[in-house]
Amino acid sequence: MIAADRVDATLAQRVGNAGENVHTQDVRVVDIRLGAPRNSWGVSPDQVDLRRRPVASLSLSVEAHPQRITLDLARTAIVVVDMQNDFCHPDGWLAGIGVDIEPARKPIEALRAVLPALRAVDVPVVWLNWGNRPDLANVPPGVRHVYDPDGSGGGLGAPARPGGSPTLQAGSWSAAIVDELTPPSGDVRVDKYRMSGFFDTPLDAVLRNLAVTTLLFAGVNSDQCVLATLTDAACLGYDVILLEDCSATTSPSFCHDATVYNVAQCFGFVAQSSAFTAALPATGVGLAGAPAGRR
Repeated sequence: MIAADRVDATLAQRVGNAGENVHTQDVRVVDIRLGAPRNSWGVSPDQVDLRRRPVASLSLSVEAHPQRITLDLARTAIVVVDMQNDFCHPDGWLAGIGVDIEPARKPIEALRAVLPALRAVDVPVVWLNWGNRPDLANVPPGVRHVYDPDGSGGGLGAPARPGGSPTLQAGSWSAAIVDELTPPSGDVRVDKYRMSGFFDTPLDAVLRNLAVTTLLFAGVNSDQCVLATLTDAACLGYDVILLEDCSATTSPSFCHDATVYNVAQCFGFVAQSSAFTAALPATGVGLAGAPAGRR
């Protein structure tokens, strides 16, 4: 506890000669909240309380590589990358160009198990998907080339099949999350336009408004969009954990292996979602008496 006279002295030093007019004030509780649930001010006609409401810590320890980790679920979100029809459905773009999509579908069952468990303890679920503008106005040639390497016109925005949905276009069937993972209304969706979900998107602002510091990563392709986004998250100062069994790639298997190695070696940690689903039910019981709406 800092003494009031020490506060006054410090403030007086900061404002110089005006110090004699500085006094501590009684702090009143302001019940009207302005902002996101986890990042809000209290407001009234004559006062603004800048203090964020405290969030009760919810610690969880799980096995991971290179070390066992303890994290605070109250400061954690999961980012699920590109589990979309164009990558994971037999009628999508990737299957349409002859790629075997079965590896891209492998995370579905593990995600169906872990996402409800995470939601039950108020861990935000963020769906990060390709969702391009119809005019592709913010997509440079280098990104277009990935999807249309010979310039034949079968890439972004073009139907994968005659009469089909425009490839990875926002609001289209192609860009939609696969039916097996259809999210509830409370989940968060963010469109992206690059391999990394942080560039030219509101992802960082969304995560900071959720007041999270730890990110779980899942989705496809593990060696491309998942890794690019995870790497940027680590560079921005987030704690990053790759859920290996919730991530996959249609690239050669050594690409996924290299991703797992590099995440554990350079950026963060690698864990199995089963470690979370095994521990979360017991954690949930501990929350029975906690106040609702920790977000």
